[in-house]
Amino acid sequence: MSEKRGRFGVHGGQYIPETLMNAVIELEKAYEHYRNDPEFNRELMELFHEYANRPSRLYYAEKLTRTLGGAKIYLKREDLNHTGSHKINNVLGQALLAKKMGKTRLIAETGAGQHGVATATAAALMDMECVVFMGEEDTKRQALNVYRMKLLGAEVVPVTTGTATLKDAVSEALREWTARIEDTHYCLGSVMGPHPFPMMVRDFQAVISREIKEEMKQKEGRLPDAVIACVGGGSNAMGSFYHFIEEEEVRLIGCEAAGRGTNTFETAATISTGKLGIFHGMKSYFCQDKYGQIAPVYSISAGLDYPGIGPEHAYLHDTGRAEYVPVTDEEAVEAFEFLSKTEGIIPAIESAHAIAYAMKLAPTMGKDQIIVVTVSGRGDKDCAAIARYRGEDIYE
Repeated sequence: MSEKRGRFGVHGGQYIPETLMNAVIELEKAYEHYRNDPEFNRELMELFHEYANRPSRLYYAEKLTRTLGGAKIYLKREDLNHTGSHKINNVLGQALLAKKMGKTRLIAETGAGQHGVATATAAALMDMECVVFMGEEDTKRQALNVYRMKLLGAEVVPVTTGTATLKDAVSEALREWTARIEDTHYCLGSVMGPHPFPMMVRDFQAVISREIKEEMKQKEGRLPDAVIACVGGGSNAMGSFYHFIEEEEVRLIGCEAAGRGTNTFETAATISTGKLGIFHGMKSYFCQDKYGQIAPVYSISAGLDYPGIGPEHAYLHDTGRAEYVPVTDEEAVEAFEFLSKTEGIIPAIESAHAIAYAMKLAPTMGKDQIIVVTVSGRGDKDCAAIARYRGEDIYE
């Protein structure tokens, strides 16, 4: 794997128009400089500890474990971070980097709204202008997060092109970046896009697996047998996996959004149904139609509703180091309800995809084995949508 050129096997790269090349090269140079800079890392750790409320807790879900039987289940509580998800880890890193680069304006794409909220939060903290692009469909599904972003001082731009979801928001943000390179940093929310984004976002999110390792050693004196996380673009999963990649005995399991099933067109399970392609500045796997065009995808989860997967995940799949499993809407909703009733923790519907697979896996494992599930976000934002899915119409 050659990270130097932003390649993970055949995946990754910089497939972008010439108009964007200068911005990407500038970002690459700045990141190479600051990633090993002691002062930058000290400031970032201070933001993590004092502002984002890290380290997040590794919680032994005793009742969940007892109810399911089998492996002990620990929950990595990223939902307890400031703004309610793992997104703040990457955003604080990128916002601090943008500030050091002399940028005064942050732009971002968002699906479920959590990355948009985190970006708006960091912009408010660091006194920067903020514009968030969000598919019009997602602005309806996640009205509460739209209000939160505006409350934090961000401008929210509904994107009406294509399927009016996450992929279209990414396309619009890339277009905007091209037009305003001099004062703007594009704060991309996942381990995707052109190099250096997949590597940089992973590095900022790797705090998750670093903490899991330390916390597991304190609590159990050993590493877990499996680490499970949901995957859209894949930033919380990459963060959860990274420091375990060399630990061959730890299973790494990414849970994709199967929507209404991988045998239907209404799915977003890229590894299960996708093919190699180039989109949004990277080579990776993408859901495509028979003509090789990016297919419209579907998931109950706005955050996993993306037709591709980050290039490092594609590489981990190719090498067999990580497993990727599809989880349907129905399974995710059942897990959303089950964790809420069992542990008093309402997970984001994205995270519920990982809980759903843990519910299947735990009973097949021994009581002396350990699973860690990353709860990537909290579920307040999803309650109205899940109620509607269950036939109950409630006001946001």
